Amino acid sequence: MPDPEDPTALQRGADRVSNLLERGFSFGGIQVSVGSVLAGVLVFALFLVGISVLKRLLYRYGQRNRHVNQSTLYTVERLVRYLMLVIGVLWGLGVAGIPIAKMTVFAGALGVGLGFGLQAIFNNFVSGLILLFDRSLKVGDFVELASGIHGHVREIRIRATLISTNDDIDILVPNSEFVTGRVVNWTLREVARRQKIPFGVAYGTDKELVKKAALEAAAEVPFTLSLGGPRAPQVWLTGFGDSSLDFALVVWLNADATRRVGAITAAYYWALHTALERYGIEIPFPQRDLHVKSWARHTEPPGRSEADADGDIGAATHNDAARDVERDIEERSSGAADGLPADPSSGAPR
Repeated sequence: MPDPEDPTALQRGADRVSNLLERGFSFGGIQVSVGSVLAGVLVFALFLVGISVLKRLLYRYGQRNRHVNQSTLYTVERLVRYLMLVIGVLWGLGVAGIPIAKMTVFAGALGVGLGFGLQAIFNNFVSGLILLFDRSLKVGDFVELASGIHGHVREIRIRATLISTNDDIDILVPNSEFVTGRVVNWTLREVARRQKIPFGVAYGTDKELVKKAALEAAAEVPFTLSLGGPRAPQVWLTGFGDSSLDFALVVWLNADATRRVGAITAAYYWALHTALERYGIEIPFPQRDLHVKSWARHTEPPGRSEADADGDIGAATHNDAARDVERDIEERSSGAADGLPADPSSGAPR
C-alpha cells in the first residue's frame, strides 16, 4: 500500500484522476470530456440551489408582508424559476463544451419529437405561461371546469395545474384545458355571489307562509350577505311541478362563502327543512291521480271580469320576482330619460 504522504504517490493519483477526467467522446463533431460534463452538471446544480434559495426568500417575504399580493409573488417565483432553469441548462451545456449553435442534431430530434408526441407537453407548457401572465387564474381561486371538476387552485406547474377539491382530493388538470376550455372562476373578483336554492311544497300551501318560512331559514344561515336592501333574500315562485309548487330561495353570499358551493347549498337546505317543519308545511312526494272523464259536454267557465284581473294585479305586489323586474325596468327607463346608460352595479341584482 503506497504511503499517502509520499509526493510521488500523490502525483500518480492526480495523474490518474486527470487522465480520467480527460477521457471523453465525440458526437456531431463535438468533443466532450468527463471533466467538462461534471463541470456542466455542477453549474446546473448550483442554479437549482439558487432557485431553492430564491423560493424560500420569496416565501418569507410574503409571510412578513401580508399586504403583498400572494398570487403576484407566486407568478414572480414561477417565472424566475423557469428563466433560471433555461439559463442553467444553457450555461451548463456551454461549460460542458456543447455549443448551442452547433446542436443541429438535437434541434432536429426535438423537432421530430414535437411532431410525434411532445406537442401536447409543449402546448401545456405554453398554456401554463399564458395562465401566469394573463392572471385570469391564480393560486387560491375556486374554479369549476366544463368536465365537472371544481376546487381550489393549489399550484400551476409546467405541465398541469393542481386542483384540490373540498374533499381534499388532489387532481392534476392539463394547463391547456384552462386555456381552450370553459372555466368558471368563482373568485376572479372578490365580490358577493347570488345563489338560488330550489325547493317545493305541496299544492294548497299558502304562498305567504312559505315565503315567511324561507326568509327565516335564510336569516338562520350565517353566510347570507344581507337581510335588507337590494340584496336581501327573496322567495320566487318558479313553476308548477307535477306534484309541487316550485319555489327558489334567492340569497346573496359573501365572498368567503362562494368557495364552498356544495356545503353552502346543504346549509340552506337544512335551514329550509327546519323552517318548513316549524310551520307544518308539507314537502310533497311524486304521486299520480287517475280521473275518469265522462263523455258529456261541459260548458266552459265564464271568463274573469276586469275587477278580478285588477285584484290579481294588486296581489302581485308580494311577488319578489315581479317587483325585481319592475324595479329593473324603472331604473333602465330613468337612465334612458337622462341620456345615460343604467349603471349595472347600482341597482337590483340580476
